[in-house]
Amino acid sequence: MALFGDKFECTRCGGKEKLAFAPMPNELGTRVFNEICQGCWTEWQKKQMQLINHYGLDVSNPDSHDFLFDNLKIFLFNEGVELAQIDTSQEGKVSW
Repeated sequence: MALFGDKFECTRCGGKEKLAFAPMPNELGTRVFNEICQGCWTEWQKKQMQLINHYGLDVSNPDSHDFLFDNLKIFLFNEGVELAQIDTSQEGKVSW
């Protein structure tokens, strides 16, 4: 339900279901809240989990945050160079 009579429309897909709150306490989180619908956010959460698992990211590491934020901008806003690719043929073979 839109507040104050505003008509929300997702900038990615045109969806109407607005997030209930900003998903991160920063400028990017506010932008996601203002521009991205629940459906696209759910898609991103699935992609984010794939990236975390595939690359073995330590989510407590600020470098991992930067990597995920960069990929989020590409995925949701089409801003950036290229979304990190997940090579499923290498499943179980990635070593750090």
